[in-house]
Amino acid sequence: MDTLLHSPSSMAKRPCPSQNPRIPNLNQLDRDQLLDTFLEFSDSPPFAIDLSFERLLESRSCDADQTKLIDRALQLGSVLLEAAKRSARKRASKHNSLTWALPPDLTIKVFSMLDTQSLCYAAATCSMFNKCAMDPSCYANIDLTTVVPKVNNAVVSTMIHRAGKALQSLKLGVVPGPTTPLGSCQPLVYTIRNSVDVTNFSWNDKRSRQGKESSVLTRSCLSPLGGNSGAPGTLLRRLHLYNIERMDNTSLCGALVACPFLLDLEIVGLHVELRQTLQSVSANCHLIERLFFESSKTGRDDSLKSPTCVDLMTACPHLTSLALRGFKLHDYKVRILLKGLRKLKYVDFSTSYSITGAFLRNLGSNTGGNLLEVLILRDCMHLKMVEAARLMTAVLAGDFKFLKHLDISNREGLASENDWYHRCYSTSTIPIRRVLEERPNLCLLAEFPPEGSYADIDQMFDSEPYSDISLPSASQMSSPSSDGSMFVSFSESSYNSDHGSGNEDARDAGYVIYDESSDEVDYVAV
Repeated sequence: MDTLLHSPSSMAKRPCPSQNPRIPNLNQLDRDQLLDTFLEFSDSPPFAIDLSFERLLESRSCDADQTKLIDRALQLGSVLLEAAKRSARKRASKHNSLTWALPPDLTIKVFSMLDTQSLCYAAATCSMFNKCAMDPSCYANIDLTTVVPKVNNAVVSTMIHRAGKALQSLKLGVVPGPTTPLGSCQPLVYTIRNSVDVTNFSWNDKRSRQGKESSVLTRSCLSPLGGNSGAPGTLLRRLHLYNIERMDNTSLCGALVACPFLLDLEIVGLHVELRQTLQSVSANCHLIERLFFESSKTGRDDSLKSPTCVDLMTACPHLTSLALRGFKLHDYKVRILLKGLRKLKYVDFSTSYSITGAFLRNLGSNTGGNLLEVLILRDCMHLKMVEAARLMTAVLAGDFKFLKHLDISNREGLASENDWYHRCYSTSTIPIRRVLEERPNLCLLAEFPPEGSYADIDQMFDSEPYSDISLPSASQMSSPSSDGSMFVSFSESSYNSDHGSGNEDARDAGYVIYDESSDEVDYVAV
């Protein structure tokens, strides 16, 4: 063993510079002077350097020495290049530190006001900015929404861990366009039909990118919110999720468990069930003030039960804004919510099925509905003309005193009283002009198509039941149509997406809650 440890081969050392005849014994000063002299050759013409190097090569007797000389030249050039780059970065950082007018604390304050993408750009500018951009306060409001899928779980995890306990807002997913203003009914569900056009980016490209792990969010993208008592989700106030195709009920409910102080929850286009989501909100988010939930497939989700409505109004009394768009709702369930949530100011049931408007009777004069400021019932298929007229009469009688925005527009007309297959496209039975005269501060939208606009049924609906409904934006809404009663009868096939009348779940005038079947409707994600 001793012989092996002390053998010449095992104890061989690299020769010191003094033992190498090709490397002169230079001290630091001599080396610096030699490098300075060498760098002066940068002013020489390129051909002069080439000739000198060729002569050095010719002075080597064998091919191996010539190859070694070329390798050493390449290595020296690479070392000099990297040294120059490092020195340039140090000088630039020092220059930025001297010329940047703000101290680090104010720089961090400015960076905390930037959107997430701009913050990442600033962090890549220089080392000084990068150091400031790593402060957790800069990631308090994380917005990773994109027009096309290009954010993965790793990016989300990195951002959330940078924020830590400072995290207050998190937005993820694919948003078809810019955020719509208050009162707009433009859908946010990301589908082939309403996806925005991006230059040189086709739908096939989008679908192909969704299949790549490098640019797709999975059901575990919200897992960094959970963990111990110091988890980032503990103090989260706002959570917006858009069109994350792989998100399921279990993952979403698990994330809500980690966010007990959530105030604002927005869910669009996720394949999750309404009932389970509301149950999770009721169980974990007692301070919530705004809930926006848009179904990924209009009219399919009929999972909402009366006990779920009761639990929500009991556990979440601070709700001031409620939007349930594209779900199959019934008047008596909606009335439970509106009467129980007494602080509601904003309500949006756009594109909902089965709502006839009966839930509005005697609502504006009682607690639970008299504080409403915004009421949107746009494109509710079963909304009746007679109920809309009763609503206007109630407004004229002094109910809904705080109402500022009312939308009862319907691109297919309102349903007649006796048969919802008969559509009414006129406002002659609704005192719109009188309402506008007596309530000048009320923005009233009652837009209906003219006669014959939807005569071609094939252009109205796809052959697939429950096809998506595309809604116009607020800017596309015109003034109410002229008076003159006009009823148009459509064939039954024009509403093949829902053969119910909308009244099959109607209750008596007192809206007594009957026992419901415990059977749940399976929500199939397509």
